[in-house]
Amino acid sequence: MTALKKRTLIQLAVASAVAAALAGCGKKEEPAPAPAAAPAASAPVAEAPPPKPEPLKIAFAYLGPVGDGGWTFAHDNGRKALEKELGDKIVTSFVENVPESADAERVFRDMVGQGNKLVFGTTFGYMEPMLKVAADSKDIKFENATSYKTAENVRTYDSRTYEGAYMAGVIAGSMTKTNVLGIVGSVPIPEVIRNIDSFTLGAQSVNPKIKTKVVWVNEWFSPPKETEAATSLINGGADILFQNTDSSAVLKTAESKGKRAFGWDSDMAAYGPKAHLASSIINWGPYYIKATKDALDGKWATGQAWWGVKEGAIDIVSIADDVPAATKTKIDEIKKGLADGSFSIWKGPIMGQNGKEVVAKDAVADDAFLQGINFYVKGVEGKVPGGK
Repeated sequence: MTALKKRTLIQLAVASAVAAALAGCGKKEEPAPAPAAAPAASAPVAEAPPPKPEPLKIAFAYLGPVGDGGWTFAHDNGRKALEKELGDKIVTSFVENVPESADAERVFRDMVGQGNKLVFGTTFGYMEPMLKVAADSKDIKFENATSYKTAENVRTYDSRTYEGAYMAGVIAGSMTKTNVLGIVGSVPIPEVIRNIDSFTLGAQSVNPKIKTKVVWVNEWFSPPKETEAATSLINGGADILFQNTDSSAVLKTAESKGKRAFGWDSDMAAYGPKAHLASSIINWGPYYIKATKDALDGKWATGQAWWGVKEGAIDIVSIADDVPAATKTKIDEIKKGLADGSFSIWKGPIMGQNGKEVVAKDAVADDAFLQGINFYVKGVEGKVPGGK
């Protein structure tokens, strides 16, 4: 092989090697990037729940202390039933020992100032102060127990306590040994006189020989005066006592003197277990619940409500074991009749203390008549204070 050919072959080999090297060192081609994914659709934003309505603020004005065991205790039990029923829809508060005087006006104005939108006054004597405050507070709803005057933002409510008084009378008439019953009266208004008469009518329905004596204390809650009055009645021959006052003093007095008596407004059996014949109670819970629901639902309107056995507002409870079975059966029949309307307490003939007919035979006294009673029925001794 000639030198020229040998050199040519070497050059070709070198060229091939260089080409191969250059090919091995060449930059790799990167794969094309994948197309970017479309952004995910954003989740819908939940709407914020509507703000929770503010609870309805409700205030109660009490005549006596919540621990009186009677009238005020019953109202406060009604307030507690209201709280249990409506929970966080409401907020309640109360002021106890509010007198039936100009001071009641100050309390009602303070309740309004604290933002209460529904105000309950639990006694007759708050009527005028409440009306005065209501006239200046048209956006507030007021309710007054046992009174009779209303306004566009004032409603009245009451319980037919005379139904419980009548049933207590039936028991008393069947249990007395002296045929003399004693009654401690509070304030001589139609409500109280009606209860005295109804108690007497109930007793006479089973024992026509019954006479009742009344001692007035001219206060709703005064344990010392109630005790004094009860003692006077016992000394006057009464062996069974009834009351239209707010404390348990009458029952306690009967217990201490070996006589019998009734609880009033609340179950007072524990205050005098040996003396206790039964308790005529008021359940304010159903009414307070209805009135508050009316306010919450925008259905509240002025008017007058008067609830009794039919509405579950009045009952007689804890009847003593020694009360005859026949009497207990009669009480059950009266309750049933009052509930379904087949029995009327004030059905004639009924005679007044002076012997004149006040309700004609077979006639039934209407509510207007009952709410204006200012006389004693036959069998009640003494004179109605302020009466003619």
